[in-house]
Amino acid sequence: MKLSNRAIAAGAATAFLGMLGLAFMSEPLYKSFCAVTGFGGTTRIATRAPSEILDQEITVRFDANVADTALVFRPLQQTQAVKVGQHGLAFFEVENPTKKPIRVIASYNVTPHFAGRYFYKLECFCFEERVIAPGESKKLPVVYFISPEIIDDRVASQLETITLSYTFFDSTEYKGPLSASATGAANSASPG
Repeated sequence: MKLSNRAIAAGAATAFLGMLGLAFMSEPLYKSFCAVTGFGGTTRIATRAPSEILDQEITVRFDANVADTALVFRPLQQTQAVKVGQHGLAFFEVENPTKKPIRVIASYNVTPHFAGRYFYKLECFCFEERVIAPGESKKLPVVYFISPEIIDDRVASQLETITLSYTFFDSTEYKGPLSASATGAANSASPG
């Protein structure tokens, strides 16, 4: 069977448009995949903590980083021991030591990466652009828990320590809307 030039051109155009569509959808699809599976240390978001609290304790270590920004960013506690299923409350502090406002967005991850599927956040300051005013210093809360489902994972159930790491990135080039809560550093914490 011999294909005409039109059939070949139509097939090539269809393949091109399909690949172009996948390229545009790759980031949202990847983010959705990571959020559902915990892949790459992506934590999950919950609306309430589990009712079951187990006796097993896991130490959560906190890490703070900045990239391409003059902010000072640090955890206010180095570690917390929490029981599986118990909610924990941790605070980070961000400070702008400069004389000009700084626009930033925070991202996070969990290590080891396979623990991401069991690490849930009830409240977080990530993925919302905010402007930190000159000289401003704020405390940022993170409310989290480790799901009791971790016990059913023969590898993850042996974990003694999970690291929750945040990084603030300069978002000057960001073209999206500024979050309504982004005037200042706090998301929902009281000023302090």
